[in-house]
Amino acid sequence: MIVIQSHEPPKFIQRSQAKIWIRTAILAVFGILFGITLFRDMLGGVIPWLVVIAVIVASLPLGFWMRRLVPMKVHSNSRFITLSFDKTYFILIWLLVIAKAIFSYLLHLPIPADVFMCIILGLMSGRLSGICLRVHRLKVENGFLERHALA
Repeated sequence: MIVIQSHEPPKFIQRSQAKIWIRTAILAVFGILFGITLFRDMLGGVIPWLVVIAVIVASLPLGFWMRRLVPMKVHSNSRFITLSFDKTYFILIWLLVIAKAIFSYLLHLPIPADVFMCIILGLMSGRLSGICLRVHRLKVENGFLERHALA
C-alpha cells in the first residue's frame, strides 16, 4: 500500500486562514457604527473627545493582553497557523454590547453607553493587533517567514 502525503492543507485549515480577516471586518463594522455615534455625541457635547480617546487607549492594553487567550495551533507540514474560537472574549464583548444597549435604549444614559462603546473598540483593536503580532511571531519562530519580513 502506497500512501501519498499531500502538501496541501486540509480544507478546514485553509478556511481558518481567513479568521483574521473576519475579525478585521467585525472590527470595521463596529468601528463604523460606534464611530458615527461617538462622533455625533462628541459634536453634540454629550461626551468630550478626550474622554473617548482616554477610554479607548486605556482599553487597548487589556485587548492586547487578551490575544493570549486565543487558542492557536501550528501546522508545520502545511505551514499554517490556525486560530480557534475564544469564548471568554466572545462573552465579554456581548456583555459589553448588551450593557451599551441597556444604557442607551432602556435607561437613556448616553455617557455610559458611549464609554461602553469606547471600551469595546479599544478591546477589539488591541486584541486584533495582538493576534496579528502573535501569528507573525509564530510564523517566524517556525520558519514560515524570514525574521526581517516585518521590518
